[in-house]
Amino acid sequence: MKKTIAQQLNIKSFPFEIKDVNGNRVYFENSKGYWYKREYDDNGKCIYSEDSTGYWSKSKYDTNGLEVYYEDSTGYWYKREYGDNGKCIYFEDSTGYWGKRQYDEKGNQV
Repeated sequence: MKKTIAQQLNIKSFPFEIKDVNGNRVYFENSKGYWYKREYDDNGKCIYSEDSTGYWSKSKYDTNGLEVYYEDSTGYWYKREYGDNGKCIYFEDSTGYWGKRQYDEKGNQV
């Protein structure tokens, strides 16, 4: 069986965590051996996460920091498109659900 990071380092004090230079928690482990790790983009957005149960998820963001795609280990996914006002104008997901939205000049959904 593969050892966790805390086991490899012989850590005895929990919870154990590792943060990156920006203060984002990139690794967490508790005394029962549950752990998760995360990866972040240059803007501090979580783009990948996985844990000791086998669950994982990943996200993609546009240049404005808005999430445009998400998927996880259950097979679920969704994607979104945004208008110039930063509001969602189209969305769809793996269940077949989808929708379009329009907004007036004041930003109200019509």
